[in-house]
Amino acid sequence: MSKPFKKVPWGKLSADETRARQDRALRNFIRKKVIPHCPHYRKVFRETGIEAEDIRGVNDLHKLPFTEKADLASAVAEERIRDFLILPDPKALKRKPANIMRALLTGNARTRLALDSEYRPILLTSTTGRSADPVPFLYTARDVDHLRMLGLRIMEAGESNREDRVMNVFPYAPHLAYWLTYHAAEAEGAFHLGTGGGKTLGTDGNVRLLGKIRPTVLVGMPTFVYHMLRRALELGVKVDSLKVIALGGEKAPDGLRRKLAGLAGELGSDDVRTLATYGFTEAKAAWPECATSPFEESTGYHLSPELGLLEIVNPETGDPVEDGQPGEVVYTPLDARGTIVMRYRTGDLVEGGMTWEPCPACGRTVPRLIGRISRVSEKRKMQLDKLKGALVDFNELEVILDDVKGVGAWQLELRKVNDDPLDLDELHLRLCLEPNVSRDELERQVHRRFREVTEVTPNSISYHDSEAMRRLHGVGKALKEEKIVDRRKEAGGRKRKTMLTRRSWRKAKRRQPA
Repeated sequence: MSKPFKKVPWGKLSADETRARQDRALRNFIRKKVIPHCPHYRKVFRETGIEAEDIRGVNDLHKLPFTEKADLASAVAEERIRDFLILPDPKALKRKPANIMRALLTGNARTRLALDSEYRPILLTSTTGRSADPVPFLYTARDVDHLRMLGLRIMEAGESNREDRVMNVFPYAPHLAYWLTYHAAEAEGAFHLGTGGGKTLGTDGNVRLLGKIRPTVLVGMPTFVYHMLRRALELGVKVDSLKVIALGGEKAPDGLRRKLAGLAGELGSDDVRTLATYGFTEAKAAWPECATSPFEESTGYHLSPELGLLEIVNPETGDPVEDGQPGEVVYTPLDARGTIVMRYRTGDLVEGGMTWEPCPACGRTVPRLIGRISRVSEKRKMQLDKLKGALVDFNELEVILDDVKGVGAWQLELRKVNDDPLDLDELHLRLCLEPNVSRDELERQVHRRFREVTEVTPNSISYHDSEAMRRLHGVGKALKEEKIVDRRKEAGGRKRKTMLTRRSWRKAKRRQPA
């Protein structure tokens, strides 16, 4: 690992000292890296009239405009995503006094090697591209060092070490979760098995390896881990080695964590602790909770403040909010290379905001994100009657379903009545039940919970076995399992295709000779 990162003790600095370090890092990053070497943000500073000297520290960060998802999407569409790279001109680097002095002291070859390690991209990850074209993010060797350090901190939060066996069931893909897990185990020196998830070996293949390898740490997306443990139980596979289930890539509601721990217990692993992470590709980072019993309340996601800073802003006005207040997460790096984003609006809402109080579980003094994190885009409009619609928060629906006792896997599908694009919306719920569950009682419970939290209740409930639910979720095919499927935009398409097919057939029949 790079020497600078060993000098900063994680979770031991006071809030004032941490903020002072962030101020210095932000000034240096903007003045020495962003403005000189990043075309997009050099243009932003020039067009807004903001000078480097105007940003003296974190409290001045609000002077900079936000970077939105739309900015990245348009950069991809216009083939100018390279403008977000920190990519210095090699000739300009040679002329810098610091590099001239370095060359005199250590030699030209070592200087070139150091600059190459700092600035040359060697790894690419990307966003998933579920709602837009994937956005690539490039890493240099310095950024990979950051991944190793972040990975070590996740393992430390999970109380894991080099004696552990890590089974990584994230898909093989250019996405952050897989590579962060890989570099975490690598940095710790722990055994690591990357299976590629369901797309590579299928659920049964992963289950067989689970029984043979007997990992102590299982890492993956919550939904796939659930299907995997459920299948292991069906096949009678014994797994008595698990200590920690680490989750990432999608939300991990409390109810689902309890179900995972329950399945692990049935497989032979008692007292499994769960650890969720929060991160996103644009930050090139993820941050862990403390590993706790799934029946204990989370103490929040522990940040790495020397690498980046998070603001919590009012999602409507964009103004910063006080510590402990809910709002949208905004990210700015402090020591990144490769692709960077400044004041990036994530679209993620954190219920409890950010706190600088020491963690009550581990005592670390780093800032933490508190409470459930949800997506702004998960608030969807449903036309429930002819007069008005209802704004439905699907983040709430996920909590409802994962907390209902007796519900295993589930899927929600939004459709139009009779596939008519002008008709009303319908909500269809598909369930895979736990053993020995009364359908009548469960349906009453589901409808009651829906009414308590939202204005809608399912139009229908259908039941499926675990194999069918895996197919519905796209296990082994989709990068992320499809728990909420919105087919309303497809309405009318199948009808039109059928009509055209029939019309074409009639025309062809008329053209046939008598």
